[in-house]
Amino acid sequence: MKIFKRLFLSIMFLSAATFAQEQEAQEIKQGHTNNNKFKQMYDEFSTPNMYRAASGAPGHAYYQQQADYKMDIELDDKNARLYGNETITYTNNSPDQLNYLWVQLDQNMRAKDSKTPLIEGSGVAPANQTSSFANNYMTEPFDGGFNIQEVKAKGKDLPHMINRTMMRVELPEPLESGDSFEFSIKWWYNINDHVNGRGRSGYEYFPEDGNRAYVIAQFYPRMAVYNDVEGWQNSQFWGRDEFALPFGDFEVNITVPADHILDATGKLTNRKEVFSKEMMKRYEKAKKSYDEPVLIVTQDEAEKAEKAFSEDKKTWKFYAENVRDYGFATSRKFIWDMMAVKIGDKDAMAVSLYPKEGNPLWEEWSTKAVASTLKSYSRMTFDYPYHKAISVHAKNQGMEYPMICWNYGRPDEEGNYSDRTKYGMMSVIIHEVGHNFFPMIVNSDERQWTWMDEGLNTFVQYVAEQDFGKWYPDALSEGHDTYPSRRGPAAKIVPYMGGDQNYIAPIMTKGLNTYQFGNNAYGKPATALNILRETVMGEELFDYAFREYSQRWMFKHPTPEDFFRTMEDASAFDLDWFWRGWFYTTDWVDIGVKEVKKYYVSSEPNEYVKNIVKQRGMKMSDLPPLVYMVEDGSEEYKESMKDQDLLDIPTVKEYVMDNFSEEEQKNIKQPKYFYNVTFEKPGGLVMPIIVEYSYADGTSKTEHYPAQIWRYNDNEVSKAIASDKEIVGITVDPNLETADVDTSNNSWPQQEEQSAFDKFKEKVKD
Repeated sequence: MKIFKRLFLSIMFLSAATFAQEQEAQEIKQGHTNNNKFKQMYDEFSTPNMYRAASGAPGHAYYQQQADYKMDIELDDKNARLYGNETITYTNNSPDQLNYLWVQLDQNMRAKDSKTPLIEGSGVAPANQTSSFANNYMTEPFDGGFNIQEVKAKGKDLPHMINRTMMRVELPEPLESGDSFEFSIKWWYNINDHVNGRGRSGYEYFPEDGNRAYVIAQFYPRMAVYNDVEGWQNSQFWGRDEFALPFGDFEVNITVPADHILDATGKLTNRKEVFSKEMMKRYEKAKKSYDEPVLIVTQDEAEKAEKAFSEDKKTWKFYAENVRDYGFATSRKFIWDMMAVKIGDKDAMAVSLYPKEGNPLWEEWSTKAVASTLKSYSRMTFDYPYHKAISVHAKNQGMEYPMICWNYGRPDEEGNYSDRTKYGMMSVIIHEVGHNFFPMIVNSDERQWTWMDEGLNTFVQYVAEQDFGKWYPDALSEGHDTYPSRRGPAAKIVPYMGGDQNYIAPIMTKGLNTYQFGNNAYGKPATALNILRETVMGEELFDYAFREYSQRWMFKHPTPEDFFRTMEDASAFDLDWFWRGWFYTTDWVDIGVKEVKKYYVSSEPNEYVKNIVKQRGMKMSDLPPLVYMVEDGSEEYKESMKDQDLLDIPTVKEYVMDNFSEEEQKNIKQPKYFYNVTFEKPGGLVMPIIVEYSYADGTSKTEHYPAQIWRYNDNEVSKAIASDKEIVGITVDPNLETADVDTSNNSWPQQEEQSAFDKFKEKVKD
């Protein structure tokens, strides 16, 4: 009989959901693959090997190539041309023999015969900006491609082939593992107007004084990456996807008009030759100023220089170690300021270059934003290893290179600016300076995985923006208690994730081929990581793992899998469900309260148990001691149940008396209310259920149910809640932490509201 009773109980107390699953299983006649949202990602991930470990760390045989450059560059300011002669020493650290080298010619995107404009299928726009209309329909295409004059090794011409933005250089003999090869390239190109013709680098022309301000990058033929993942990364540059580059040392001499002010990647090695005595005094002062920037070149001095137009030349010499790229900015219009910032046990210089058109905004906030960014990012990743970080003012620009970046944000002609302009400038500076960490140091492949630099960087940007608002409260406008970040908080990504699925692609898509590039590469991954940090893992665990990833892959080439694996390896958090949902699909979050039932306890058998006993041919006397649940409002319900003491139920009282000491009995709980709360998940994304329970006495409690609660049922789950207080309200995601696209189903009792997402859901169902 005891065996029979145990069998009965095991059947009787299976949940209704379990019975439904069993019934459904009986109806399935064919096999199926594992489509569970918690399936491990072995199918998606590459097999670990000696180059990349299963932990997400570099493997014991990890390697990367080295490309060192010596360059002599000259700017022809009158004709807006750049001339260069470079020598590249390429070291093959791979175990492979190389028969040729690939060199990137990014400026060829601007060649007269460029194919880049031909891949766009936008058609005729109903309205155009005048500049765009004139450039598109009334002028010949700008010829800004490289003019390669020679490619040589040991004084002899090297055979080479140019395919759009890539040049293959034929080696005289195979380059063996461990060997180096030195060759030179002589070139020139016409510099583009980045304001009217767009572009990541170029010049802005100021017709009032006849000057140009140059921000120059992708200006030299650059070595492509060769690695263990795909061999040569020689994917063409179409203009959107950025760059994959090896690390190396740069020795660069840049000749410009003598009245220009210039700064660049690397240490200035001839400072006393290009600085005046007064500039040297100011520079020494700036090295000891940690609170306020010190002007190296004042606005008055810059205004005088922009009228001079010297015919003389000056050469600025720089040396940079272990950088992946190079950029510089030069103009006679530049104001120059600097301040020191303490990073670990070293100092770095926060630097700004800007024309008078950037003031008063730039002199007030640019360098402070640089300094604040270095501190925030260093806390989240590793101590900033370079000796300076430069913010350069460039209209309509936001672009990054090692130690230097271009940033927009300009007051009107009277020096007035809106909050939008101010916060836009601060945010772009934080973002672009932050790129020093991702991907200039943690050197991911931007050409393939845009989100690995833009998304990770935008996530840390959000943290840095909040820091900036705390550290510089006077930077906040009236009405702002915290920095008004544009991306990061979960609610900011809801319109995108709840949008038209025809125009959304998974994050794990090549950047060139994604819809809504900003949301896909910046907003969604940044929001995903913010949710992972604040809601799923918690800041302590997340920050430890994120720092581990950053430090493992400093000055190396990580892949997405290296990031995913490290985050799990360093935290003991199984996150495959999170990576799959957020990064490999376009699913959205929608979790709500489907149903709430209230129960009371009874000592009298309910109809459910009676029916089970009858179906099994049993007697009530066959049952062990039971406590019966009666739904509020049912035929079995009695008013007296509301105030019933649990110890008045004989079976409960007997159990307590037999199993608890007198001291333990004093502390025993006696919940009066029992609820069955059913949560539904119309959205495809698995997420934790965050629930606020509100009670009749005015108090509330928030419960976090881990995402694994959905592991057996991807549609709905139920929770039994025992409470000594009556629940009067239930709210899912009360603080909008999960990017829930439809909050109309998030409350019980349901609140009447019209959801903008309803139409979208109906469209999906159809």
